Amino acid sequence: MENQYNYYNQDGMNGNYQYGGYEPGPQPEPEKPEKKKSGRSVPKAVAVGGLAILFGVVSSAVFLASNMAGTRLLGLNSTSSNTSGSSRTVSNSTPLSTSSSVVTSDVSGIVENVMPSIVSITSMTVEEVQSFFGGTYQQETEGAGTGIIISQSDSEILIVTNNHVVEGSDTLTVTFNDETSVEASIKGTNADYDVAVIAVPLDEISDDTLDSISVATLGDSTELQVGEPAIAIGNALGYGQSVTTGVISALNRSVSTTDTRTGQTQESSVKLIQTDAAINPGNSGGALVNANGEVIGINSSKLVSDSVEGVGYAIPISDVKDLIQQLMNQETKEKVAEADQGALGIKGISVSDAFSQQLEMPEGVYVSEVISGGGADEAGMSKGCIITAINGTTVSNMEALQEELQYYAKGESVALTIQVPQPDGEYEEQTLDVTLGQK
Repeated sequence: MENQYNYYNQDGMNGNYQYGGYEPGPQPEPEKPEKKKSGRSVPKAVAVGGLAILFGVVSSAVFLASNMAGTRLLGLNSTSSNTSGSSRTVSNSTPLSTSSSVVTSDVSGIVENVMPSIVSITSMTVEEVQSFFGGTYQQETEGAGTGIIISQSDSEILIVTNNHVVEGSDTLTVTFNDETSVEASIKGTNADYDVAVIAVPLDEISDDTLDSISVATLGDSTELQVGEPAIAIGNALGYGQSVTTGVISALNRSVSTTDTRTGQTQESSVKLIQTDAAINPGNSGGALVNANGEVIGINSSKLVSDSVEGVGYAIPISDVKDLIQQLMNQETKEKVAEADQGALGIKGISVSDAFSQQLEMPEGVYVSEVISGGGADEAGMSKGCIITAINGTTVSNMEALQEELQYYAKGESVALTIQVPQPDGEYEEQTLDVTLGQK
């Protein structure tokens, strides 16, 4: 803050002094002339006042001189210039430049263009809960997330989101920009990269809704620079679409997450974008957008800790473009009634990321037993194999495999990707076509 000093000018007082005289000639012995007190004596109060004024002037001069000297010696300066390109010199050889560049906080135009491609996702899950008295009952759990419209085919609108938004859901509801809601189905998922693609049938969407929505423009996350603006759009806390702004804080971040169901810690399979734009529960699957309105990342609140502030993460869009395309090309999945669901005919154990690294085994489902006469047995599967995918969808544990099997009926054939142990301790990838049997 600039210091201001007020200076005052002090004017001195001029006194007039007069002296009396005498006439020449014979005169009696001259008398001493009387002094005129009114003109020659200085009142005591005036003298004291003059000394006080003089002291004030001297003190002000000393203070000003010491302040200027301290400023020069310590390099302090309370004034600064905001003119772009201007510079001032600290020493003869060290210039200090200042800049007036300002990042505007008005992103309304960008948001207006992007918002039609953002949807809210509501997932409903039915869980069996044990009561206090030992019985069980079913309880519905609702979850909130966000999605990005990435494509439109002849029959479907395709939306990308996080895998954990749709994982374990019994029903999915998509709400578009005009507040209309439609049920959606899962197209494909990948738990390792936490990415999923869901689909909404075109014949379920009105013409007015189709006119109000749009396909997002995807950017190039490989060209990102730390410090450039970032805008996060999503269904924060399930209240509807909202916007937060910030910058790209860091790139290529590795983050470890803990599965709340198993307590196991796993490191993300992809290097992430870090941003200080707020990413809250419900923002998962939403868009991280650059200043051009291009989607550069898929937000994930799963990767945000409650113990820190100003740290959010997003999956770089360029790193998962090929994966998203693969998921889009899969057949749309609809869950089969439990009585009609098929079974592989195996018993398995989850091989988590931690066990995988410790035991030098692929992550997936370890086949501990192949049931005689089941589909896996007839396809030639043997004990010790590790299942890593079903019909192209990665499975990292037994829960993920069982969830995927909910989409296939008995009698259907599925392609299993398995890792077969070799004599040298390595694993060889193979694909088996398994016809599902009775559950």
